[in-house]
Amino acid sequence: MEQISTFGASRTTVRDLQLFRDEADPAVATILADCAVVRVARGERISNHGQARVYIVLSGLLEIAPEADAGDEGSTRRVLPGESAGEQAVLDDAAEQAAMTALEDSELLVIEAAMVWTLIERSNVLARNLLRLLSFRIRAANALLRRRQKVGEFYRQLSLNDGLTGLYNRAWLNEMLPKLVARAAHDGRPLSLVMIDLDHFKRFNDTHGHIAGDGALAAAAGVLRNALRPSDFAVRYGGEEMMALLPDTPQDLAVMVAERLCKRLRGAVVFSDMRLALPHVTGSFGVACLAPGSDGDALMAAADAALYRAKEQGRNRVCC
Repeated sequence: MEQISTFGASRTTVRDLQLFRDEADPAVATILADCAVVRVARGERISNHGQARVYIVLSGLLEIAPEADAGDEGSTRRVLPGESAGEQAVLDDAAEQAAMTALEDSELLVIEAAMVWTLIERSNVLARNLLRLLSFRIRAANALLRRRQKVGEFYRQLSLNDGLTGLYNRAWLNEMLPKLVARAAHDGRPLSLVMIDLDHFKRFNDTHGHIAGDGALAAAAGVLRNALRPSDFAVRYGGEEMMALLPDTPQDLAVMVAERLCKRLRGAVVFSDMRLALPHVTGSFGVACLAPGSDGDALMAAADAALYRAKEQGRNRVCC
């Protein structure tokens, strides 16, 4: 970067600059006259040597990207002729943290921080344009932040759902079960859990293949999802194990829900192509209700013990 002239020798007029749009005071041009105009080669990184400055592009094109440690990747912007960069650094009285690079051979007007403040005190037009510019950038930054939050929430939801069945997964359970238990204890309301294990599923997979097994899991998940209330939660715990969390549901009602699920699972059509002659899928169900002073681990242990009894008694049944 080398100085080639001063602004007083430049062909650009004050009104061509975004920050000085509608400025009619000739004293502003006089103040700017001694400011340096520098030439920057294409690809050259602009260094401010730790000093806050405003750079106005007279010709060419700049790209501004935050430093890697600024935590703001992805918000690069381009500065066209007449536009400026570095205003925030001057207002903060801090060195510019953004990385500025010339995308073309460019000429820049350089205004030192002290000169910027002199101009702000002299020119109401500059102050107004600066406020308008910063307001626009704040709105743009907020819009970018909202988009990132939506994308982040989208991927967070993906991380909490099982890709095969669409049910909530174990990560969701680890996060939400303690909250559901705490809410139930605080409100003095029942919380029931139905644990489900598809019967002889390993044998099913070994006999018919994993693709058929995935179809059976998806069908079982559909039965579970469609039989529950909007306030209930269906979870794939792992492998062929699933569960239903039933807020505000006492144990006797939870047993009725489990009996309905067991019946519907027996009658579910796993594969529409009957030439496959695959058996229906059945499940063993264990039901438990949150005991006073208990926690989520105890609730799951109780449901698992009930599930084990259902298997011992011949599977395809409900125990509590």
